[in-house]
Amino acid sequence: MFTGIISDLGEIIDVEEKAEGLRRITVACSYDPESIDIGASIACSGICLTVVARGRTGNRSSFAVDAAAETLRMTTAADWRRGTRLNLERALRMGDELGGHLVSGHVDGIAELIARDDFVDMAGLWFRAPTELARFIAPKGSVALDGVSLTVNEVKGGTFSVLIIPHTLKVTTFGALEVGARLNIEVDQMARYAARLLEASQPR
Repeated sequence: MFTGIISDLGEIIDVEEKAEGLRRITVACSYDPESIDIGASIACSGICLTVVARGRTGNRSSFAVDAAAETLRMTTAADWRRGTRLNLERALRMGDELGGHLVSGHVDGIAELIARDDFVDMAGLWFRAPTELARFIAPKGSVALDGVSLTVNEVKGGTFSVLIIPHTLKVTTFGALEVGARLNIEVDQMARYAARLLEASQPR
């Protein structure tokens, strides 16, 4: 589990095809490699991935993860290349502060940035959600975009907006986002369960 509070900006330094439908991705980061356990989970732009190697590449710390066929099909990981920057978050530990909202790292689909309004040190972003996910997104509700916990401002049909504060622009990939960007989206788990309970209560 994660909270959607980004703790580092990583950069992909290698992408290797390991087998059909499997890619090994090496990410440079500022984490102490000795603190990263093999088998640990790290959310990479919202995708929960398992660490398979760790160490140092040049003068930078790094870790490697494997992205399987389903991950490549459902997320933006298929587009990742050397130089791609990723929002990173270590897995939540018991006793950690829950500063965002509960995020599983199981991406539901891909949202597209359709409009950006820049204000003084802030940005208003409008996204188009996949049709099947739009019903889970509500004003003042939570959503995770590329692993970042955000509060929904407005909803219009299949589109929704969020306001990005100066700190988030500085410590995540959001500062460089341009219209047309594709982001991993995970809807709020509470909204998903509420919808499922409502469906189950309907007469058949």
